Amino acid sequence: MGEEGTPKYHQANPETFSDDAKQKARDFRKKLNRDAREVVSDSIHKSVKLIVHRPDYGFESQEEYNSICKEIMPVVREIARKTLPLLEHETSFEFARNQYYGSKFQADSVAYQDYRYFAKKLPPTESPSLVVGIRVDESASMAAFGRLEAAKRAVIAVYEFCQICHIPILIYGDTADASKLEQMSIYAYTDLDQSDANDRFRLMGIRARSNNRDGMALRIMADRLAGSPRQTKLLISISDGQPKAMDDYTGNYAIKDMQMTIAEYERKGITFLAAAIGQDKDVINQIYGNERFLDITNLTDLPAKLVRIISRYL
Repeated sequence: MGEEGTPKYHQANPETFSDDAKQKARDFRKKLNRDAREVVSDSIHKSVKLIVHRPDYGFESQEEYNSICKEIMPVVREIARKTLPLLEHETSFEFARNQYYGSKFQADSVAYQDYRYFAKKLPPTESPSLVVGIRVDESASMAAFGRLEAAKRAVIAVYEFCQICHIPILIYGDTADASKLEQMSIYAYTDLDQSDANDRFRLMGIRARSNNRDGMALRIMADRLAGSPRQTKLLISISDGQPKAMDDYTGNYAIKDMQMTIAEYERKGITFLAAAIGQDKDVINQIYGNERFLDITNLTDLPAKLVRIISRYL
């Protein structure tokens, strides 16, 4: 970002990429597909035809991103301004004894006559030890009542907040039943293994598409986060409705799958939150439980609310 808060971006025409860069992008996309299929190979989703996409971006994406950023960045910067001082290393109150030099003289060590008469403060631990995942429901119903636009603005706000605070972030969108050959579609907008400053423009590809197979999306993303060395692993799902996909992924069957997935990955250290922005809030609350449920009644509050929630985990 520039001094006035306007994004600085590079020429993003994919056709100008070198052959080597294009090959690396293809290889990375193939790796994402292999990893995702491996994660679900022992689940009820093992026979679902899955494709992981790595969306492209262009100059129009840059312009749209720039336009949205002008509106939301003042709020993001203000929250970051209040948060950053909390991330500075605190002075350690623990001392390492028996040092040749230091800030504290230890008289009881003189008896050893080895010149290790001092103690010095231990370095503080690194902070923040947080990784964030944002899952965006890209089902067709998200197009109603401005839900998708609110979700897109929220994702941008979280992304920029995480960039300011140096927090790794994983952002995936998903939909189901795009075709018989693509029963589950994952859109990898940002990934932990390959961070790119231009990923922010990929986010403009978020859109309403078809059905939603929530349990499969949560499993794939939770597994990505579980492999992070960060201490706190937060996965937020932005959705407007309950799971529903062909042939019979709906109702209690789908709800049970989601709850089992949440329980499994909570044991692996993942913290789940559900930002409910649609008519099925009661069902989403039932699936995730009160302690993991965020009722977003006013969509205009979504970007700032998510950023503040993440800041509490730092």
